Amino acid sequence: MMNLEEIKRNPELVNSIDWEMTPEEAVRLYLEWGNNWARGNYVIRSKDDVSHYFVVNTWKDEPVIYFIRRNSDEAVELAKIKMPGDLKKRYLHSQGRHKGVWAIEGEVKSWLKQKLDVH
Repeated sequence: MMNLEEIKRNPELVNSIDWEMTPEEAVRLYLEWGNNWARGNYVIRSKDDVSHYFVVNTWKDEPVIYFIRRNSDEAVELAKIKMPGDLKKRYLHSQGRHKGVWAIEGEVKSWLKQKLDVH
């Protein structure tokens, strides 16, 4: 698995990150082929159509950020990233400790962008 520094050193990979992709949207686009026209802007046509995005997984006691590569065949976890302690505490407090896989947003998204030098 990669770490943030390895992702950062790969400009092509950093530029391919879809910062707006959510777990729900990824399922709709890549697994529910019949619904692809719903938004009218991005349609998955083959296994060559790929998205790279981050999610926060809260199924275990500590939230973990995963960097995902998704196509219509599979979702691959490319990186597993720990949140810094202060960010983790604020995230858990704001999120209510609900179990699941969540889109990155707010402070978590800002922290990742800062770490990857994305402006």
